[in-house]
Amino acid sequence: IGGTLYAGEIKKSIFTVMNYLMPDQNVLPMHCSANYGKSRADTSIFFGLSGTGKTTLSAAPGRTLIGDDEHGWSPQGIFNFEGGCYAKVISLSPAGEPEIYSTTQRFGTLLENVVMNPDTGEIDFNDASLTENTRASYPLSFMPNICPNVRGSHPKNILMLTCDAFGVLPPVAKLTKEQAMYHFLSGYTAKVPGTEIGVKEIQATFSPCFGGPFMPRSPKEYADLLGRRIEEHQVDTWLINTGWSGGAFGQGSRIKLAISRAIVDAILKGELKKIPTRRHRFFNVAIPESCPGVPIEVLLPEKTWADPEAYSKKALS
Repeated sequence: IGGTLYAGEIKKSIFTVMNYLMPDQNVLPMHCSANYGKSRADTSIFFGLSGTGKTTLSAAPGRTLIGDDEHGWSPQGIFNFEGGCYAKVISLSPAGEPEIYSTTQRFGTLLENVVMNPDTGEIDFNDASLTENTRASYPLSFMPNICPNVRGSHPKNILMLTCDAFGVLPPVAKLTKEQAMYHFLSGYTAKVPGTEIGVKEIQATFSPCFGGPFMPRSPKEYADLLGRRIEEHQVDTWLINTGWSGGAFGQGSRIKLAISRAIVDAILKGELKKIPTRRHRFFNVAIPESCPGVPIEVLLPEKTWADPEAYSKKALS
């Protein structure tokens, strides 16, 4: 790829080519991360746009990472396209994300847009003066638990991540196949002030297939292939909101990473699918009535708002 030294442009250019070629080979190309548990039969994939937690939540202790960004889903299972990771590292800390942080402390990791003291060489991951989109690019071999041949089975779970800055979506919901195809086609998340130059207020963002700029075919082609795979392999699909609770950005607070990890852990252990659900009155998704490690009131977004009418108005807007 000529004319750029930016790893994001290089990797996404090749990804676009793969997204054009792969469907003709009966392979669904996906902007997702993937991992598995004790065996490859316990594979899961994580869809999500930048800032939703795709890389963070898939790099989990006790699970083997297949890849963090670009995969194909063939008739034989999941496989990684690139053999490396491209992690967002704004506010990165050894306590919050130890696996990713460790990669930034060794030779061979490429840091982009990260502020470094020119005299001491010390990196400040909290400095967003250049951009919020700070990145670390490193090979999969830098991670502690990796899959040597970057392959997995057909997934047991699909997790669709969104960062809802309006604070109206539940932190977790079970989706039907049709709902999964709808959320896949919409690819919703939200930008908050400060994430990009010119963003002054909350902005809803939609990227079909969670990778619209890199999908040269009709989004419906990818969604139809996803729906067939879900139905054929009876995959459980979940919507996870890693955004705001108790109000919109500036009023409520962002859902704690520990809560999102607890939800993901319950899904991957098969615990959440056994718990009864209730239908959300506005979004018609199935919300679990409880989840290990998560306060019950957090599961219903309207319960976290001080003003229920304000919640209803925001949810319907």
